[in-house]
Amino acid sequence: MLFTHQFTFFDTQVGERILCRHPFNESKRAYVVPQCVEELLKCYWPGRSDREELPSIKLIRERCIKQLGQMRPDHMRRLNPTPYKVSVSAKLYDFIHFLWLNEAPVGELQ
Repeated sequence: MLFTHQFTFFDTQVGERILCRHPFNESKRAYVVPQCVEELLKCYWPGRSDREELPSIKLIRERCIKQLGQMRPDHMRRLNPTPYKVSVSAKLYDFIHFLWLNEAPVGELQ
């Protein structure tokens, strides 16, 4: 399946209450109020008019090191790290499950 348009799954503002869900467990969900909102994905695909210029490898490395420095130490420890919990927006949850159900094989009963 080919998607020809850009999906935006996280349309929120700082201080705006949103529903977050566990990606695979339907009953795990919570409302959160973000203190910081950051765009994580950017288009660097050549040939697209809305693409960004790829930063230098030095800037990419510096950003990576900075982001790792912001992680909690208990998630980063080598021995028995705390699992890093991931939640998704309701829109992304619906999209993941739409793809999942469309790609899952359907059994046939006789």
